[in-house]
Amino acid sequence: MDNVSREEKIRVRAYELWERDGSPEGRADEYWEQARFQIDEEASEADGNGDDPKRRLPG
Repeated sequence: MDNVSREEKIRVRAYELWERDGSPEGRADEYWEQARFQIDEEASEADGNGDDPKRRLPG
């Protein structure tokens, strides 16, 4: 996946997550990271690397 399409997918997902949660102000970074994680996980699973521990969020 090239960076432009990845970034666009993250942007769209972050917006969807933000809207779903009632459009709270001041949490853009949180939604971006959540979307980035989800998109990267989906790409990893599609590539057959879904068990890569480096891709998991801490905690």
